[in-house]
Amino acid sequence: MDAEPTSQTLPTAVTHLVVGAGFAGLGAAIRLDEAGESDFLVIEKDGDVGGTWRANTYPGAACDVPSQLYSFSFAPNPEWTRSFSPQPEIHAYLRRVARESGVLDRFAFGTTLEEARYDEVARRWVVRTSRGEITATTLISGSGGLSEPRLPEIEGIEDFRGELFHSARWDHDVDLAGNRVAVIGTGASSIQLVPEVAKVAAHLDVHQRTAPYVIPRNDRRYTRVERLLFRHVPAVQKAYRTATYWGRESYVPAFVRQPRLALPAKKAALLNIARGIPDPELRARVTPDYEIGCKRILISNTYYPALARDHVDLVTDPIVRITGDSIVTADGTERPVDVIIVATGFHTTEQPIAERIHGRGGRTLAEVWADTGMASYKGTTTHGFPNLFQLVGANTGLGHSSMVFIIESQIAYVLDAIATMRIHRYAALEPRRDVQDAWNRDLQRRMRRTVWSTGGCASWYLDAHGRNTTLWPRATFTFRSLLARFDVEAYDVEAHRTDERIPA
Repeated sequence: MDAEPTSQTLPTAVTHLVVGAGFAGLGAAIRLDEAGESDFLVIEKDGDVGGTWRANTYPGAACDVPSQLYSFSFAPNPEWTRSFSPQPEIHAYLRRVARESGVLDRFAFGTTLEEARYDEVARRWVVRTSRGEITATTLISGSGGLSEPRLPEIEGIEDFRGELFHSARWDHDVDLAGNRVAVIGTGASSIQLVPEVAKVAAHLDVHQRTAPYVIPRNDRRYTRVERLLFRHVPAVQKAYRTATYWGRESYVPAFVRQPRLALPAKKAALLNIARGIPDPELRARVTPDYEIGCKRILISNTYYPALARDHVDLVTDPIVRITGDSIVTADGTERPVDVIIVATGFHTTEQPIAERIHGRGGRTLAEVWADTGMASYKGTTTHGFPNLFQLVGANTGLGHSSMVFIIESQIAYVLDAIATMRIHRYAALEPRRDVQDAWNRDLQRRMRRTVWSTGGCASWYLDAHGRNTTLWPRATFTFRSLLARFDVEAYDVEAHRTDERIPA
């Protein structure tokens, strides 16, 4: 259930304005408060904290990163029941952390960022929200890369007379029992919800464009003894977390240097197919024709057995149009359907918030990135946008480990930047163009040898220019070390005037 919508009047000015109340926004708020930067406001378009884990409530929703890594390092969760956490537990964890941290009094729910403009004279951000205007010295975006669902562009989709919704906007009022259901897409959300939908639908069509690699989900319930130790002997849970972190980090060479190191994972995926699907023809259609890791590796024990059920069809012919009550594929087949579930991912390489943020000269982030794709400095700051900090920005995504580790690394960098501004009386700072360009040249040079570039597939990691602007092509501990100190020498700065009041 969502928190009560914010009813109090919004402040007209704050020192720090944070956008989004998922892991990134909540983490930023807690760390700002701990650092004595208490004059902040978090605005959230929805009615509760949680971000992705509030929005994605489809059947079977769960994390594919081990539980012990999927929490703030400063707020471990001894209440995980499984080694891979289901969505309700993650959302409950975030709600508890928010409540216990004492920062919720500075959250404004039901408040959408409509436009943010940098005032070059006042050297402040002027932000128009759905509930009024706010000015701020710093603007911290925690809106995330998996927040805005992507709908497919299919002829006739607007004419469909049945129920149609995106997996990230699950309509719980729609009863799937006894209905003919179609799921479009075979990504991370789809392989979790398909087995659940197959349990109740009269017939299920799964529309696959590209076969994913799906390895076994080595999930288990924690024992009673383990949970008691997590609660009463924190060192035990810390040891679990450390071991899990380094286990996950061992995957990095296979992604970024030597794809052949992923051969054991590839064999596990092919064995998963063999165990789950007895029909040779169906096995062939779900077997990928590219290198493992090129697209996101998925985990499930139930996806392949669901596809093998008698009332489930895997459809590999492309969809050409949707009618009022059917989906028509390129082979001419018209498949009757009552409910369409769209599981086609999110806007990751062209984040919608970029169209709303205007920097120097009034240019939006989207306009700046139109020719080059997303390109920032250390995935956090962008030339031409003073005092803008983006959490989970360009090239910060991961294919193997927890984004919470990346988020905490960025938050520490932002806090050091804010402290530097206070100590040196800086009114504004932004990365130098030459430094930002050098950072991105190095990223793209490293990207050329990764499996994401050489694996022979197209993926949502790549933008319209074929550039991978989403993933980090090195170890996560390297990312943390590069953001361990705010490197002010890489920035253009503007000092406060001697008569100018510094925000509290």
